[in-house]
Amino acid sequence: ESLHSCVGLLGISAGSLLLAVHFYGSPRAAPLIPSTALGVLLLILSALLAYAGIRRSLRNASLLVPLCLTLSAFWSGYGLILILAGQGVLPAPGDARDALVPGLATFTLALLLLAVAGFLCGEPLLALVAAAVSLASAHEVALHYSSSLGPSAVACSHLVVCLVGGYFALGRILYFLTKGKVALPGVDLAQKKAQEQGRGSAGSTNPFAAAGLLLNMLSASVFCCRLLGVTHRLFLGHVPWLWAAGTYQIGICVLSFRAMDVLMATAFGFTSILKFAGGYSLLYPTWQPEEPAFPTPFLVVFSILFAVLALFLSLQSPVDGLYLLGFVSYCIALACSPRGFFAGGPQGVAVAIFVASASVALIHLYNVRARTKIPTGEGAVKALLARSSLLKLREGPDLHAPYLGYSKYADAEALAYACSVLASFALTATGDPQAPLATVVIPWVVVAGGFLKLLGGSVAFARGKTLESSAFILYAVMWVIWGLTRYGGLYGTARSFHTAVGIVAFILFNGFIVFCSLFLNLAWFFYSLTFTLIAVSFLLDAIHALPAGYDIAATLIFGLVSFYCFLAALSSSTFEGCCLPMGGPMVQLSGVGAGKTKCLHLPARKASSVKRIADILRNGGTCGIPTDTVYVLVAACSRPDAVEKAHRSKRQAQDRPMSLWISSLKQLEPAKHLFTPLLWDFMEAAWPSPISLVIPRGEWVDFLGMKDSAKYVGTPQSVAIRIPDCSVTTHLIDLVGPIVVTSANPTGEADTTHHNQVYAKLGDKVDAVLCGGPSPENIASTVVDCTKIESGNIGFFRVGIIPKSQVLQILEQVQKK
Repeated sequence: ESLHSCVGLLGISAGSLLLAVHFYGSPRAAPLIPSTALGVLLLILSALLAYAGIRRSLRNASLLVPLCLTLSAFWSGYGLILILAGQGVLPAPGDARDALVPGLATFTLALLLLAVAGFLCGEPLLALVAAAVSLASAHEVALHYSSSLGPSAVACSHLVVCLVGGYFALGRILYFLTKGKVALPGVDLAQKKAQEQGRGSAGSTNPFAAAGLLLNMLSASVFCCRLLGVTHRLFLGHVPWLWAAGTYQIGICVLSFRAMDVLMATAFGFTSILKFAGGYSLLYPTWQPEEPAFPTPFLVVFSILFAVLALFLSLQSPVDGLYLLGFVSYCIALACSPRGFFAGGPQGVAVAIFVASASVALIHLYNVRARTKIPTGEGAVKALLARSSLLKLREGPDLHAPYLGYSKYADAEALAYACSVLASFALTATGDPQAPLATVVIPWVVVAGGFLKLLGGSVAFARGKTLESSAFILYAVMWVIWGLTRYGGLYGTARSFHTAVGIVAFILFNGFIVFCSLFLNLAWFFYSLTFTLIAVSFLLDAIHALPAGYDIAATLIFGLVSFYCFLAALSSSTFEGCCLPMGGPMVQLSGVGAGKTKCLHLPARKASSVKRIADILRNGGTCGIPTDTVYVLVAACSRPDAVEKAHRSKRQAQDRPMSLWISSLKQLEPAKHLFTPLLWDFMEAAWPSPISLVIPRGEWVDFLGMKDSAKYVGTPQSVAIRIPDCSVTTHLIDLVGPIVVTSANPTGEADTTHHNQVYAKLGDKVDAVLCGGPSPENIASTVVDCTKIESGNIGFFRVGIIPKSQVLQILEQVQKK
């Protein structure tokens, strides 16, 4: 945390220093830093700021996250425009001004909002930085319109940021040199982190939403400035702002999936497509005199997708849902305007989006840190749905539990299905064969159907959905290749045998996915099958045998199936229970998808769950549970049949015997006379901890009630025993009594570090799993040989999380005692 905060603030200071030098030297004939060099340096610093913003912990939400991401986007667009100006791409006298002003005006307001939120939420250092950069941007806007204001005023504002950064750097240096004894106000990050953790979950669930909303302001301001007459025309110089906003918004889409906010992540994916489309529209007239045309059916479908997403988002936050309705109006305005982004209607809606984005962004910025939040209507929706017996909102940390392993991302299937809808309806626009680039299809097909679907496939792979991720990635590759060739002007009028062979290869791959989807569910079978119709239309087109209307029919069928899957994915991520069924598997084989409900998965944070696991163990079951290290498979010592079952389920190797766990030495108190005083004192000093002690086998084992199954525990000469340093595990042992423990994985495989891996590795051999999320440690316990402890010597079978030196130090203290 300290490193990332330092990188962020010092990166801001470095960029401000460069800009201060640039504006101090701008009155000269030869500037101190050439425009191209300054642009490249700003791009490097923007990448550094993006890293600092992304690496901030999600648990400790801070205004540093939106500040770093917003400034990173600003400097990347600013740097690209400086590079264009330095290379002579903006030759006219007013081109540089028209290119820079929309972004400068947006970030003046955006950083002012950040400063207000910082002062209100008790982060004065960040608020001062944001206010100084906002003032510098405002001075630069004034400089472009009034020569009476010299560039020194802009440089002075940037110098304020440098001074704040210098103060911060000095404070951190003093803090480290004096080992924390000297800490200047505002730079003691350890104290700040403690305050953030003290606030707990008081902040917003998605700290990245505010940055995404500020980027919506940036794209809207490009068109607002043209409508209001601030800029003279829309041209190439505005493309860096639009494409920088689109690129960063895709990044914020990924971060929102990581923050488990499916709906806002999907919304940012949608709005990024509009930004890329706007940039393409402004770029196209540079090589063609006319303005590009827009496919009206596609925009109508896009407005429907926005409306559906707004409806679901309003159940989570009515303010955000109403905000998305602005984009519904925007798509309708684009559909009604032949000139698209160049028309006055869409530009008027962009003004409304700019104002709404600023208002909603301020609410999100304030709610990230404030204890008393600005109400967004969420409570009213929950109260309304509480009265309904049909609809119940999903809540809690297990909202987006993955199939296998531990995933840091929520489910992105809704975005992937929506991209299929967009790409399929984009293909219904045939366009002009002589000028294929004149129809704005590339952003729809390539960006929506291709790159965003690749993102959805990557997230599905991270969540353990192997088939779904393979399909999404395959379809993404198909959309990208076909969009760039046929609709990107690369295909031309020539058809070739090689093109047909490539499409046949895609059809064969998709045939395998269709076959596998028979074992998944009905919806996926139709989704993959209807994509075959699309591929067949591509094939028929390549060999000059495409019937009239077939490609339109195929894309419409695939689009409608994708739209149903989109609705089903949204409803399953919003409501408990499946509102729109995806159907069961069409083919059921033994071992394929079987037993999904046989093994209970209970959350470890609930005492009732621990009680149910205890009942299962008392009744002779075996369970997977979390510990202070990795997940383990346990059975109650009081049930010899369960101990034997655990042994059979693991097929234990002779050198990996099962061990015993207790919750306190009181459980061995009746047999205390059978232990030597040194060994007893050593156990008392070493536990609870991830230290397993291998002690001589003796009559004390009979006190645990394992009877004949005791032969499966330990070796004939010794037994490993420990008290785990985990409150859930010790509470369970208090309820059940001593337990027999083995690792929750087949012998010879890697340790199990997440509750979903327990059932994936052991299957029906485990009766229940206590779900505690990812393991706190990926290293097993330290195993100490205490069979010869009376001679003063101990050995080590395995050095795990506790080092040798610490164990020897404990023994030395016990011996002195």
